[in-house]
Amino acid sequence: MSPPTTVLVTGGAGFIGSHACADLLDHGYEVIVVDDYSNSSPQVLPRLERVAGRFVGAVYELDIRDRRALSAVFDRHSVDAVMHFAGLKAVGASTRMPVAYYDSNVGGLTSLLRAMHGHGVHRLVFSSSCTIYGDAGHGPLPETTPARPTNPYAFSKWLCEQILKDVCLRHPDYSVLCLRYFNPAGAHPSGLLGEDPRGTSGNLMPHVAQVATGRQEKVRVFGGDYPTTDGTAVRDYLHVLDTAEAHRIALDHLVDTVGLRVYNLGAGRGSSVLEVVAAFSEACGRPIPYEIVSRRSGDVAELVADASAVDRDWGWHPTRGLAEMCHDAWRFQLLNPHGYAGAARHPGEKR
Repeated sequence: MSPPTTVLVTGGAGFIGSHACADLLDHGYEVIVVDDYSNSSPQVLPRLERVAGRFVGAVYELDIRDRRALSAVFDRHSVDAVMHFAGLKAVGASTRMPVAYYDSNVGGLTSLLRAMHGHGVHRLVFSSSCTIYGDAGHGPLPETTPARPTNPYAFSKWLCEQILKDVCLRHPDYSVLCLRYFNPAGAHPSGLLGEDPRGTSGNLMPHVAQVATGRQEKVRVFGGDYPTTDGTAVRDYLHVLDTAEAHRIALDHLVDTVGLRVYNLGAGRGSSVLEVVAAFSEACGRPIPYEIVSRRSGDVAELVADASAVDRDWGWHPTRGLAEMCHDAWRFQLLNPHGYAGAARHPGEKR
């Protein structure tokens, strides 16, 4: 079984998806992008092509739950493997809109699996999440840590993993890698690609960046009474370029064996919210105002990865630290003070 050469990327215009596409293009893969732009922009695509110096093979604007439209994409292209990023991802929003999260994340996966199976595509890299571990306590968490999801987003990812497990048991020719990454952050060092959420971000780094430029008044720190060194929540931050690289390397390892395999992606060390605010203040050269507010529903005190398995099996480990994440995120914010807003929109298929 040879490594894949043509990869369908769902959510390819999103934060992690766009960086993964740029990395794939840079390494000679043919890339097909599917995205509904519900939390992304079509203007990402020409930017990632500039970064990679190559064109994306094709781009389709569609919701992957539209089975007929998605099947038509597989009809048009000889897809070897799929990277699945599409879905909703905000913990806080998931507690307010649980049905929407299950519909998007679980329904999107089942629709994708039907299209893949109908076209003989049996290799998948799935974007999972450390939130599956929930309130698992202190210390780096290995993949064997029991799942304790505490919010609908985390539950939706856990359900997706169970679906994939059952698919692999029923169809022994499937090869699926679930990558449970912790907190991707940063931006491409060119300043062309970065995280541009709509409205107030549920993720810390872009929220801090918006405060640094004056788009937001102050950072809202959810909870100052956690059992951590400074009372704020601790997370394991991973540069988005490291995250993208790990996904590309995962494609090579889809051919190692069949079945479902799960890996953590993380740095193995945590940073508190206030430590991230301080690091970003150092990167941008100005103080970042913040206020501590009540805890956010579904959040936990600490999530830090034990990522030794992926290092042992693939020889992969992150090479970029928190300071670099902050510098790159700040560069993107400076060059794109209003994100991707205001650029001309070209919906539908490109080329």
